[in-house]
Amino acid sequence: MNNFPKLHNATWPGIVGKGDDSQPVIPFDKMLEMTAAAEVDGVKFDGVDIGLLDPHVDIESSDDDIKRLADKIGKHGLVVGSLVAPIWGGPVLGSDDDRKVFIDMVRKACNFGKVLREVGIRPYGIIRVDSASSPETWAKDPAKNTKIIADTFREACDVAAEFDEKIAAEGEICWGGMHGWKTMVETLEMVDRPNMGFQADMSHTLLYTMGYNSPEERILPKDYDWQDRDVLTAALKKMSDALRPWTIDFHVAQNDGTVHGTGSHDKTGRHCLATDPNGKLNVAEDAGFWLRDENGNLTKKFKHICWDGCMFDNDVMENQQTWNDILATLIQVREKHGWSE
Repeated sequence: MNNFPKLHNATWPGIVGKGDDSQPVIPFDKMLEMTAAAEVDGVKFDGVDIGLLDPHVDIESSDDDIKRLADKIGKHGLVVGSLVAPIWGGPVLGSDDDRKVFIDMVRKACNFGKVLREVGIRPYGIIRVDSASSPETWAKDPAKNTKIIADTFREACDVAAEFDEKIAAEGEICWGGMHGWKTMVETLEMVDRPNMGFQADMSHTLLYTMGYNSPEERILPKDYDWQDRDVLTAALKKMSDALRPWTIDFHVAQNDGTVHGTGSHDKTGRHCLATDPNGKLNVAEDAGFWLRDENGNLTKKFKHICWDGCMFDNDVMENQQTWNDILATLIQVREKHGWSE
């Protein structure tokens, strides 16, 4: 059996899309319990990726607080991988003060990562960011705004380098400057830092091929027939060939070809359950676009993969079978595109 990449669950789906105008937040402890309890034929999750977001985690935590968090996670037999920096209070395309907040949140997230590494619970992973700004804001002056994003990301990379961390920009259609696949590449090329990369999420990158917030970058025909697998395969290959060289973090996910948003979260690629019959992706097969190069060889550029499924109803997320099904899908991905060490 392959033992790499390691299999992780995300904790932030307990927060994203939840809140006063939606459903209650699912506590961090509950997310850990359900992750640790999942099991398929003796295989369990290896770890969690964590959103450093209230009310799950206080970004202002002291080093001792972070160590206590590590102890809590470790007691479940889990390690920590990638961390989400809570940068949305500091939109990159906002004011100078907003950008200072953005950088400060990156610095605090990197310290989280450093402490977790030092106590031995975080063997791999990146710090995840986005522009925290809308495509509409970006579109007011694309050239100027892409430069602002790149300059800010470079500053974030310099901060991350002080902590020996890497930064990954999430490719998602709701973030300006990364709302299209070509636009995302242009932003990354302008940043041009060795510790800057791309976080691919299968749900979001499918929307890239449809040009949802960037029609000029659409690859799939407007009248595309989802039964024509060859056309979809060609589109996914074209898009992933451009972004794979930058990819340093990867989310396994399913999507039904539509967008969705709940609570305060803008509409973005709809995360479907692993077993959703309306899912447009062959998850295990299509993960290969990110885990293998253009010649079909394993890239081994990251040591773990993570399931990301946001904005599901709480009754779904609090059903243990949901997490068993998700784990089973991750196992399929590893069996098809994994390796042994």
